[in-house]
Amino acid sequence: MSAIPKIRVGISVGDPNGIGFEIILKAFEDKRIFDFFTPIVFAHANNCIEERKKLGLSTSIFRLKNLKNPNKGQLNVVDVWSTPFPIAYGKEQQEAGAHAITSLEAATLALKNGAVDVLVTAPIHKKSIQSDSFKFPGHTDYLNKQLAGESLMFMVTDTLKVALMSDHIPLKDVVGFLNEEKINVKIASLEKSLIQDFGIQRPKIAVLGINPHTGDNGVIGEEDDTLLSPLIKKWAQKGSLVFGPYPADGFFGNQSYTKFDAVLATYHDQGLIPFKTLSFGQGVNFTAGLSHVRTSPDHGTAFDLAGKGEADPSSFTAAVYCARSIFLQREETKE
Repeated sequence: MSAIPKIRVGISVGDPNGIGFEIILKAFEDKRIFDFFTPIVFAHANNCIEERKKLGLSTSIFRLKNLKNPNKGQLNVVDVWSTPFPIAYGKEQQEAGAHAITSLEAATLALKNGAVDVLVTAPIHKKSIQSDSFKFPGHTDYLNKQLAGESLMFMVTDTLKVALMSDHIPLKDVVGFLNEEKINVKIASLEKSLIQDFGIQRPKIAVLGINPHTGDNGVIGEEDDTLLSPLIKKWAQKGSLVFGPYPADGFFGNQSYTKFDAVLATYHDQGLIPFKTLSFGQGVNFTAGLSHVRTSPDHGTAFDLAGKGEADPSSFTAAVYCARSIFLQREETKE
């Protein structure tokens, strides 16, 4: 029997005042997970040790001094903060945001340098992270600048996959943001990801409409008729299985999504509200289209749960396994 492929997973802890430490420690409490992963957390070992004690967990922690020699049977922690962070559960703090970014930057550098194979990020607080040196609305935009490729926000489970044409931009700017070039890039990125990351050779993609009822023949907007429909027809003429635009309101309710390998939504809430309604706690946020694999859980910092020991690590655990699956699929595709 061949050995189980084991990969190095770099982990940024997100906002330390949120549930990041808790879901990480809970995910790696079961030692069987080390058969598949060598995890490396970028934060401070003392924070992990203290949170483990408060939560009454038994997660095995190793203070890692050299990225080249991680312990393969413990949760490795690299001290990228000079001192442990004084955690204030549930509080929005610029200092917490700064520590979250230090963790993210260190983990991303390790990814770029090949010290880890994949990156899994715990949730950040989008306001706390803002500073003169960090002006990105979230992980996706930051990684798009750091890594090669064109990022695509892609929410995935085994049975539902939803990607976004536009992600963290205000709703009032969506129509002005979308144009033929940008939409073509997103469709191409989604199709490529389904092939190379999920092994679907002939992916079938549904595109949701921009306006209610896809504009009702121009009564509620013309963008679906003038922009999306002609563009989708061009993809079909090239032989791609791209269909739509579909009215978004009934698409998920009548389970039309089950007939497709993935759905491309035109804006953030159009795709994420149904995705999280159907899959919350099990879904994974995957940044497709980039040179390296990054995943995260499908939830935020959960300040209301921080420090209570009630956080569910399921989505974070799913993100770790999803990153491994995509990494191995890419290796197989290369071969």
